[in-house]
Amino acid sequence: MKFVEKTGKSVEEALRLALIELDAGRDDVEFEIIEEGSKGFLGFGAKETRIKVFKKNNADDVAIEFLRTLLQKMNISAEIETELVEDNLSINMIGQDMAILIGKRGQTLDSLQYLVSLVVNKDRDDYIRVVLDTENYRMKRKETLENLAGKLAFKVKKSRKNVILEPMNPYERRIIHSALQNNPYVSTKSEGDEPFRKVVIYYDYKKNRAN
Repeated sequence: MKFVEKTGKSVEEALRLALIELDAGRDDVEFEIIEEGSKGFLGFGAKETRIKVFKKNNADDVAIEFLRTLLQKMNISAEIETELVEDNLSINMIGQDMAILIGKRGQTLDSLQYLVSLVVNKDRDDYIRVVLDTENYRMKRKETLENLAGKLAFKVKKSRKNVILEPMNPYERRIIHSALQNNPYVSTKSEGDEPFRKVVIYYDYKKNRAN
């Protein structure tokens, strides 16, 4: 963490000077007192308080720094936008030829997202959920999967035979489960081990008896 040492007549004064230099708010830093100040005797021998102030590594700053370094090594130029809301960090990359960062079925994008999540959550007590996107791929993929879920649910209803989808990451499996959770004819479940875990769509006889 970046830090500065400051002195002042009080902790508050030293901290105020440190916040100015670090360009940070009070909630963005931690500090420790190196040397307690003293008033001295009859105004002689007075000592100022010395503190060391650390600027916390904000999740979005860490993510941006990591991605910039990584993209630079890949010779890719892109703008990086972040939005941190409570414990959810959304990151969007904007640039030319972003398809290389998406990869087949989003596999490259998922791998980058995993790496960013590891870096962001290192040494943190609270977990930050990271969603990395570019060219609105996540939304487009969500719509594609929801449409696929609807078509396959209809197929299962007609044939009453299970349909097993290709392996998907947890995020995409949740989209399928969510899309069909209120379907009156079929239900879903996940089977297998990561990274080959798959969604199974099956005809739910219990639902249909209830109907």
